[in-house]
Amino acid sequence: MKNKKIVPTFIFESSWEVCNKVGGIYSVLSTRAKTLVEDYADHLLFIGPDFWKGKDNPLFEEDESLLVPWVEKARAEGLDVRVGCWNIPGRPCAVLIDFVPFFASKDYIYGDAWSDYGVDSLHAYGDYDEASMFSYAAGRVVESFYNFYLSTSEERVVYQAHEWMTGLGALYVRKHVPAIATIFTTHATSIGRSIAGNNKPLYDYLYAYNGNQMAQELNMEAKHSIERQTAHHVDCFTTVSDVTAKECEELLDRHPDAVLVNGFESDFVPSGAAFTARRRQARQLLLKVANALTGQSFPDDTLIVATSGRYEFKNKGIDVFLEAMHRLDWQEGLQRPVVAFIEVPAWTAGPRRDLQERLAQDVEYTTPLPDAYLTHELNDSANDNVLNTLRWFNKSNRAEERVKVIFVPCYLDERDGIFNTSYYDLLIGNDLSVFASYYEPWGYTPLESVAFHVPCITTSLSGFGLWANAVKSKEQKGKGSRTAGEDNNAVSILSDGVEVLHRTDYNYNEVADGIVRAIFDYASWNPETVAEVRHKAHKLSQKALWKHFIRYYYDAYDIALQKAVLRKEKM
Repeated sequence: MKNKKIVPTFIFESSWEVCNKVGGIYSVLSTRAKTLVEDYADHLLFIGPDFWKGKDNPLFEEDESLLVPWVEKARAEGLDVRVGCWNIPGRPCAVLIDFVPFFASKDYIYGDAWSDYGVDSLHAYGDYDEASMFSYAAGRVVESFYNFYLSTSEERVVYQAHEWMTGLGALYVRKHVPAIATIFTTHATSIGRSIAGNNKPLYDYLYAYNGNQMAQELNMEAKHSIERQTAHHVDCFTTVSDVTAKECEELLDRHPDAVLVNGFESDFVPSGAAFTARRRQARQLLLKVANALTGQSFPDDTLIVATSGRYEFKNKGIDVFLEAMHRLDWQEGLQRPVVAFIEVPAWTAGPRRDLQERLAQDVEYTTPLPDAYLTHELNDSANDNVLNTLRWFNKSNRAEERVKVIFVPCYLDERDGIFNTSYYDLLIGNDLSVFASYYEPWGYTPLESVAFHVPCITTSLSGFGLWANAVKSKEQKGKGSRTAGEDNNAVSILSDGVEVLHRTDYNYNEVADGIVRAIFDYASWNPETVAEVRHKAHKLSQKALWKHFIRYYYDAYDIALQKAVLRKEKM
């Protein structure tokens, strides 16, 4: 019989996105932090990269009164750390580490990783070195902190590392501090993402792919190696959905020990009058930008549709979203004008000055700007996938086009120069969101969408989509509910707040048509039906709160600690 479940007394957690907002992992960590803080208070420490040294970081508040004895010791050991609070709900303690000094020892660090764990860094390029030096530095921080505060006690300590960028540090801790239980979480395998992004069919042939062989073919050997070796040598290997668990088994040759489903925190969503006011403000801002760009007026009932996330043109379904907007524009009988926003960060050169000048004036414009579909200048606009697709469709947001498309190629961090507000403060203004992902291990953007009462369209190739289908099937069992493999286009679209379109390697056109039908139908609904569907969307999100999903993390802690306890007994 298995021993009683072990819970940690101290948790370290590291990620490239601690106090560094880049993508979906930031949402995972920042929304979950409050739930962990409630259980662990100051027995929880996040570790992130110090990109903001000497500059103001809005996500981090340094506090030089915290952990002073250890900070002095760490700095004497060559660790340039800053301690403070992560500026998110729960305000957990965070350590930021300057990893640049470790570049001088890079070859020795990689040599040790090869001899200890077979990590092949020989073919590294791009962001591999930067991420690895941070990861190594984070491991050193854990070692230093543990030796200073925890090693003489009976503490049960866990170190959780997220994504391949933290693998090197997890292996360092595994070797140098074996009393610590190590957990490695891959949110998406690097080689799976690469296969999908290189237009190779991932799902029909997943069973036939060899991860090592594909890494060599796609020039992904270094990232794949650190990810694979970390997965094999930590105490507990985890991922975020059943979709990715299959991928890990086939491409990393290890089935995850646990699936850590991603949740959300309701504190991020306003309620009552505050919700209504913020939604109104968001819609006014979105339509003001649309008017300033196109020179056309938009009535209050304009249907605002958006997609967002990482700029992976095929993987995130941006290609099929644009295709659907093009087809929607040709649909006769569309009852409301549509403005579709594509909010994905690209290589921006800054906000458009002509647009800024227009927005500074509180007037309604009747003439368009050049490139009336773009809010920011791009450094390489000739090779941008979104812009080239719009050109291919001859999409210029002319007056006769019922569907306008606006590309917002920046991080919505309140300082973008056009909207100057956060992503959530724009999301709340949407009527619909579309995330037609081809490769989506979980799918934080659709979860955020429904949390803000915005119905969404996603696919059966996303972890969230499969979870939503499972919840809906359970609730509607015996009432003709749909499953992920059925033809979702044969029934009423979006009636329960989330539409999960069946997607495969080859049904691009069917997905585009499903999106068109969903938006077309939604545009014809009366306010009462819309309100009901928005309520159902939000109700579904309440089943994904962290208070429901945090238990999966405790399962992972137990798996890792059981192994660490056995290892400690043998020491």
